[in-house]
Amino acid sequence: MSTKRTYAAGTAVTVQASRVEIEKLVRGAGADAFMFAEDIDVARVSFRMEGRLLRFDIPLPAPDEERFLTVVRGAAGRQKRTAAQAAAAYDRAVRELWRALALTIKAKLTAVEAGIVTFEEEFLAHVVLADGQTVGRVVGRQLALHHEGKDPPRLLADYTGGKS
Repeated sequence: MSTKRTYAAGTAVTVQASRVEIEKLVRGAGADAFMFAEDIDVARVSFRMEGRLLRFDIPLPAPDEERFLTVVRGAAGRQKRTAAQAAAAYDRAVRELWRALALTIKAKLTAVEAGIVTFEEEFLAHVVLADGQTVGRVVGRQLALHHEGKDPPRLLADYTGGKS
């Protein structure tokens, strides 16, 4: 049985350090605005580059998920973590997500800089539309419906942003 290891598993890099790294990356690549926000179930990084507003949403786990509250101890089975241990496990998972986002953005910017892809090709899914949705969210729903045979695919040009 193989164990799946996630990128940055067990990282000690703080969320704040990852945020700062992301801001430096995008500003270094020409972003003229940057912001981040965090709520209970999502963290958000937005920046403006190449005349486009871009947004990356990080779905955050719930602190009361079983994976944070218990740990598997071999033959002993699942054991309950203390509140401090559960909080530490949750914090570690959030740090790992932020490190993964930093890697994602760095890889995208590197691919654009190297000429492997264009800015539009690499960041299109994260472009924010007039109604606040991202292109990826809108097109993703359309593709899901199309693959289920429920709705023919529409071009983004047909998208009205909820307006008639």
